[in-house]
Amino acid sequence: MHPLEPAIAPIELLYRFGAALVIGFLVGLQREYAHLREEDEGAFELFAGARTFALLGLFGCGAAFLGGVSGEMLVFAALLLVIGAMIGVAYFTQAARGEAGMTTETAAALTVVTGALCAWGYIGLAVALGVATTVILAAKLQTRTFARRLSREDVYATLKFAVISAIVLPVLPREGLGPPPFDVLSPYKIWLMVVFISGISFLGYVLIKVVGTRRGVGLTGLLGGLASSTAVTLTFAQRSRTAPSLAKPFALAILLAWIVMFARVLVEVAVINRTLLGVVWLPMTTGAGAALAYCAYLYFSRTGDGDGGPDHFKNPFELGPAISFGLLYAVILVLAHAARMYFGDTGLYLSSVASGLADVDAITLSMAELSKADGGLALRTAARAIVLAVTANTLVKGGIVLSLGAPALRKTLFPGMLLTLAVTLAVGLLG
Repeated sequence: MHPLEPAIAPIELLYRFGAALVIGFLVGLQREYAHLREEDEGAFELFAGARTFALLGLFGCGAAFLGGVSGEMLVFAALLLVIGAMIGVAYFTQAARGEAGMTTETAAALTVVTGALCAWGYIGLAVALGVATTVILAAKLQTRTFARRLSREDVYATLKFAVISAIVLPVLPREGLGPPPFDVLSPYKIWLMVVFISGISFLGYVLIKVVGTRRGVGLTGLLGGLASSTAVTLTFAQRSRTAPSLAKPFALAILLAWIVMFARVLVEVAVINRTLLGVVWLPMTTGAGAALAYCAYLYFSRTGDGDGGPDHFKNPFELGPAISFGLLYAVILVLAHAARMYFGDTGLYLSSVASGLADVDAITLSMAELSKADGGLALRTAARAIVLAVTANTLVKGGIVLSLGAPALRKTLFPGMLLTLAVTLAVGLLG
């Protein structure tokens, strides 16, 4: 326990020591399992297994406890030096045999630290560190496989993405650039979209490297659709020019992102106005269902296509197209905002279409709020406005594919897009 912490109950003390024991045993079990797997390949003798790691966890907990009850953290520091020296001896012994790796020794030191955290009551943090350590240790094969597939271009791309997201983005102003309708032009928000588009591309590249071309592309579309289906559409439309043989996986990823957009609209309406949900759920679910049916067709009809492999993706980070989209996004944002300003309630449907060109979320939340109050906007009118916004947004994304996508992607995607639009409009406007 910490020197300033009052005496704790025996049951609590046993709980803390027990947590340290379990964490140490978990890490040690992984080390011993990995060593047994490598033993046939002439691996060196493991200096610490499951039992030793469990004892290291107890040692760290006991050292921190003694330092706390004595009121002298020097006691804790001295005990750490002792165990550190033992770990150091183990490292130099292994290095003398030609094995200079520090993975097990570092894991041992972390186990001692987690034991100390348990003694001080930070059991949640200790467990998180223990689990993270075990996962990292177990991911040796996957990490090496991924590293072997990396190129110098991949490393440079990672550094460039880090610069635009961690250095450039935080220093940009968050205020608008002028009076309405230009007050919506926030440099921070526009650059955030640039970062997100680049991040979608980079995420897809990493997933493709790890899990393979087809599964990686589909997973990227699904995850990317949680934030921006437009960004996913732009990313794979551009990628289709360098990998036309992957038209079906790209179309599948794009449609999955669109399906997530339909689901996101339903969630937003449910949070703001559940009464409106009873009207808008049918066009959204039928539209998503039509897209999902076409996704199933693409998935089961891909037999005979080449796997494509990750070699099709030579540059996971392309800043130029991302900046171009950021500028386009800014222009559409201003036009949509101006339409809402100058047409007002009398041009609600036109305003919905204009808003949907840039973003579906804003108009969805607005319609849900306006139709919530008694005597406010009619539910049917609000639902149709949302349907129009979704349709306009889908048409914009179709235009992105038409202008930037390879012919094979356009041929593959457009039947699914037309089916989705027809079903959504028919149910939303005629129902």
